[in-house]
Amino acid sequence: MRRRMNTCAYDAREAHPERKTMPELPEVQTVVDDLIATGLAGQTITDVHVRWPGSIAALAPKAFRRTLAGRRIDNITRRAKFIVWHLDEGLTMLTHLRMTGRFYLANRDTAFGRHDHVAFSFDGQQQLRYHDTRKFGRFYIANSDTMLARLGPEPLSRQFTARRFGQRLTTRRRHLKPLLLDQQFLAGLGNIYVDEALWDAGLHPTRSSADLGKSEIRRLHRSIRKVLRRGLRNMGTTLGTGETTFYSVAGNRGRNKDELKVFRRHGMPCPRCRATIVRMVVGQRSTHICPACQKMPLPDGHDK
Repeated sequence: MRRRMNTCAYDAREAHPERKTMPELPEVQTVVDDLIATGLAGQTITDVHVRWPGSIAALAPKAFRRTLAGRRIDNITRRAKFIVWHLDEGLTMLTHLRMTGRFYLANRDTAFGRHDHVAFSFDGQQQLRYHDTRKFGRFYIANSDTMLARLGPEPLSRQFTARRFGQRLTTRRRHLKPLLLDQQFLAGLGNIYVDEALWDAGLHPTRSSADLGKSEIRRLHRSIRKVLRRGLRNMGTTLGTGETTFYSVAGNRGRNKDELKVFRRHGMPCPRCRATIVRMVVGQRSTHICPACQKMPLPDGHDK
């Protein structure tokens, strides 16, 4: 009899895990910090060159260029996985890097690379170029405020307390991993840091959010903040060596890979209990757990 697959079925394709990961809060914040360090804040965009129109959402390339030319960059911040460009006269531009988007500085006379899709020119010869091998990244101007308003709380903000987190968790009944990946529930987390936080908290990714006890909620809240801060200290996570992996604006690799406990470590011993880490699929996402540390509890067996 053929067995039906469910959301927590173990994946037989362990030898061929997916290679690409989307930049998450630590990676995007690292890019923002690098952009600020280059001195872009305070500079005026003199021209915009769009080499692939698909990188621009909602506007035609000519309208995008016309809207931005002559605008001053007042500040650059992050919201969730978006880079937020605060321009003069209250205009906001958003950039979502998706899987392979990255920025780098170049001389205006330097030849464009095959995957350089957007270039912002400034006074002098400096140009900020957007490079995206897979072409999934997007720039937004229209409806920027509406897009940001839909996002959940920032997990490293002072307002993100364990009590408020618990209120949000227990009013929903969803598997933990898909819920934590939902940007409208909590901003900035992705596959890497959700796996790491759930391992650190000792929680199975298919636990129901509504069934968590108070101590489990506090533990998960603490673990989320812990793994994100560690990622920030290490300037993000770079996996692999190809050009599609994460690099900062300065071309640096994130150092956090060496401190990952379970993500993409299937077949290796758990750092906590030495059991073998396994890979499974939860909500159609590759997931890494320690089956000993993150046991699925029996009904009514969770920690109160």
